[in-house]
Parts: sequence; structure tokens; C-alpha cells
Amino acid sequence: MDFGIGSIIQIFGSLAFFIFGMKMMSEGIQRAAGSQLRGFLGNMTKNRVLGVFTGFLITALVQSSSATTVMTVSFVNAGLLSLLESAGVMMGANIGTTITGWLVSFLGFKVKLSAYSIPLFAIGVPMLFMNKGKVKYWGEFIVGFAILFLGLSALKGSVPDIKHNPEVLEWLKSFSNSGIWSRLFFVLVGTILTIVVQSSSAAMAITLTMCAQGWLPFEVSAAMILGENIGTTITAELASIVGNTAAKRSARIHSLFNVIGVTWMVIVLPLFLPVLSSFMMSIGFEDPTSKEGMALGLSAFHTSFNMLNVLIMIGFVPWLVKVATKTVKEKLDEDESNSRLQFISGNIITPELATIELQKETAHFGKVTSKMNGFLEALIQEKDEKKRRKLQKKLAKYESITDNMEVEITAYITKLADREITSETSIRLRTYMNIANDLERIGDIYFQMGKNIEVKNEKKIYFMPEQRQNLLEMIALVSEGFEEMVTNLQVADYASVTKEKAREIEDRINVKRNEMRTRNQDQLGEAGYPVEAAMTYNTIFSSLERVGDHLINVTESVVGEI
Repeated sequence: MDFGIGSIIQIFGSLAFFIFGMKMMSEGIQRAAGSQLRGFLGNMTKNRVLGVFTGFLITALVQSSSATTVMTVSFVNAGLLSLLESAGVMMGANIGTTITGWLVSFLGFKVKLSAYSIPLFAIGVPMLFMNKGKVKYWGEFIVGFAILFLGLSALKGSVPDIKHNPEVLEWLKSFSNSGIWSRLFFVLVGTILTIVVQSSSAAMAITLTMCAQGWLPFEVSAAMILGENIGTTITAELASIVGNTAAKRSARIHSLFNVIGVTWMVIVLPLFLPVLSSFMMSIGFEDPTSKEGMALGLSAFHTSFNMLNVLIMIGFVPWLVKVATKTVKEKLDEDESNSRLQFISGNIITPELATIELQKETAHFGKVTSKMNGFLEALIQEKDEKKRRKLQKKLAKYESITDNMEVEITAYITKLADREITSETSIRLRTYMNIANDLERIGDIYFQMGKNIEVKNEKKIYFMPEQRQNLLEMIALVSEGFEEMVTNLQVADYASVTKEKAREIEDRINVKRNEMRTRNQDQLGEAGYPVEAAMTYNTIFSSLERVGDHLINVTESVVGEI
């Protein structure tokens, strides 16, 4: 047999070239059209049919169903898409990924690919050195396309012709004559192949190449393609691991859709393939079961299967959502839920698309931090010692949460900033960094106020009714500040945010602080006025004013003044 370790290395090297080209294409177009894709995805998913079309179109453009599914899971994670909306996009992505098969079939086995690659390099490489607008990113897309062609050409040359390896054909035949068990075996082979290479398009290219070289019969190849449909679900499942419950459910819907589709097609495959073959020959194509017509036949099978599966399953989307909801349980512990990032999945391919996760996460961070104001209010009013200790532990826990969130958000921003980004994205990343820093400092202030009150209680020092009432009024003003801050953080377009209301609230906090400080100083000279209580009182209202400063800082970061 003329097939050794050298041939295997050649195949893996060619495959790596192919995958790298596809990755470069996908990232290039996402950088060039990231914001447009984001807007398109958000606006075109209002019903299932539009969602399917959107998923198809985006996948056809970026040439990667994995990129589309990861993007979709991340948008569900960020709360931009509902489970119902994401289901349509995932279904459309399955149809869109079949474009790669047609591309490989029409070009990969019909023409000399280097004839396309060299001119594409001539166009794309000069664009890589341009800094004008998004020309550079479109250059990445074109160069990636050229590399993909070269990888496919190398793959063709790496897989030996079956004529020189007849024993392989005999070995494969021994596995392909056991009816449904053979189909299930090759479904498993296709699944494992896709999981290993982490690209259904690359797995499809391998399958088509093996067919072109006469290694695989038509039915076996079709079964492998079905397995590749299952294998591609692993990408979405992996993307959802670090996501929230909604993201995990979205990935589960994708897996259910593909597994159910493959199941019914495995059963009807012996009936479906002859019908497809007859149809293709009736419209002028070669017999798909022949070596010459198999590549196009498999592409037609891949497309027709995914289209039929979408047509069948689109009416069952609510059921898929229900099953995903039941199989992926939601954690009910509020503190546990707040203790980790909710929207940053780490799976968005380009920084331009990742900023939307950051925006959602900073808004969530703001909500988490605002809870500390309520804990402080309860602590000041609570007389039961056991309950006070619980509230102090809450403040300590949430201070730790804010520290962790700031560290994780900063680390994520740093990772994004290390990549090539646009000036607009750079500004947005700095904005989120500033917001996270201010929110973390707020957490520190509340923790320290909790410690101050704890010390006061241990020393049996008590606030006077007037002091307690003034602090509660100050806390109420700060609560208004938090509400305005969170509202501003939740606005999708920061350019539409104004700071007038936030500034007005901050001014009222300052006025209240000044009144409390003046009154406190005046009373210190009065007989019977508790000095130690007055000192703690002064520390608390001064700290609350500092919280107000950070709140306005956040809004100023949002409007672009910091």
C-alpha cells in the first residue's frame, strides 16, 4: 500500500492550510462588516423564516457555520436574541454551510485552483498594507480565500488514488454492507472527524476529496456528511460552556435540531438517495453514484437534507425550546448567579463583535453593584444583631464579587486590545475599562462603610434619630443615582445618552452632603452630642458622596467625556 506516515502528514498539513484560510476569511469579513452583521442579525430575526434566511446569509458570507453559531450563542448570552430567534438562525446556518460543498465541488475538482489563488493573492496582499478604512480587512478575506484554495488543492494531491490502493477499498467495503449499522458507523466516523478538525466545512472537503479519489461509495459518503452535521454541534456546545443558561439552551436547540434531522434521514437514506440521483440525472447532471458525479451529488444531498430538515423542524421550534429549557436547568441562587460574568462568553471571534458583550456585562456589573446600596440601607436600620451580621457578610461577599468582575472584565478587554482593532473599538474598550474601574471602587467603598458600622456596633455606639434619617435620605439620593447609571449603561447606542439627569442627581447628593457636614460640625460643640457616633456618621455620608462621584464618572464615560 502506497500510503504511509508521509501521506498522513501531507493530509494534515493540507487540512491545516484549508482551515487557516477559512479562519482568515471569516475573521476578515467580520472585522470589515462586524457592526453591520450585528445589526443585521438583530433586525432580521423577528420571525423564524427571517431568522433562517439571516443564518443562511451570514454563514454564506463568512463561510463558517461555526462562526455563525458561536455568534448566535454569544448574542443569546448577551440577551440580544431570544431562544426562539436563535433557533431560526441556527437552522439557516446549517443551510448556509452547504455553500462550501458546492464551492469545493464546482471549483475544487473542475479547475486548477492555483489559477484562482495567485490572482487573489495579487489583489489581496497589497490591501493588507493599507490602513484606509476597512480595505485591510477585505484584503484578509481575499487572501484567506486564496489560502483556502491552495489548501484544497494540496488536499487533492495528498489523498492517493484508490487505484493504487485497492486493499483500502476492500477494507471499506467490509464496513459498508451491513444496512443501517453501516450507516450508523459512518455517521459516527463523520461526527468524530468534524469534532477532531473543528470544522464541518473542512470535514466536508475531506469527504469530497476521498470521493473524488474513489475511496468512498455514495451512500457511505452521505452517511459521513450526516455525521458531520452532528459533529458541528460540538462548537456551539463548547461556546456555551462559559455562557449563561440562555446560551446553553441555545446550543442545546442546535444539537437537538441536528441530531433529530440526522436520525430520520439515516432511516430513509436508502429511499432518499435513489430519488435524488434520478432527479439530478433528469436535469442534466452526471450520475451521483459515479466517481465523476459524486462530488456534486453529495453537495446536492447536503443542501437538500438541510433544507428538508429546516422545513420539517421549523414548526417544532417551540417544542425544541421547551425541551432545551427542561434539559438545561437554571441556577436559582441569586448570589451565585451574580458572582460570575453573565454575558461575556469569550467566544466572539472579533473584538468589533465582542464589544456588545462588554456593554451588556458592564450594565450587569452596575446592577450588581447597586444592590450594595440596599444592603447598607438595611444595615443602618436593622436592630437584630444576627441579621446585621448577615448583611455585613453580604456586603463583604459583594465586594469580592465586584473585585472579581472587574478583574475578569479587564482581562477580557486586555485580551481583545492585544488583537488588531479599529480606533472606534479601541475607544469603546477604554470606556468599558473606565466603567469597570469605577464600579469596583464603589464596591470597595460600600465594604468599608459596612466595616465602619460593624466597629460602631461592637463599641455600642448608636446613631441619633436625626443622623439615621439623614443617612437614609442620602442613601435614597444615591439610589436614584444608581438607577440613572444603570439606565444609561443599558442604552444600546451610547451616543444617545445625556448626562443632565445624572449631573442633577449628583449635585443634590453634594448639597445633602454639605448640609449634613455643616450640621454635624455645628452639633459637635453641643453638650451630649456623641462624638464617636458623629465621626462614624461623617465617614458614612462622606463615603456616600464619593459613591455619587463614581456614579457620575460612569455616565461621563458612557457619553465619552472620560
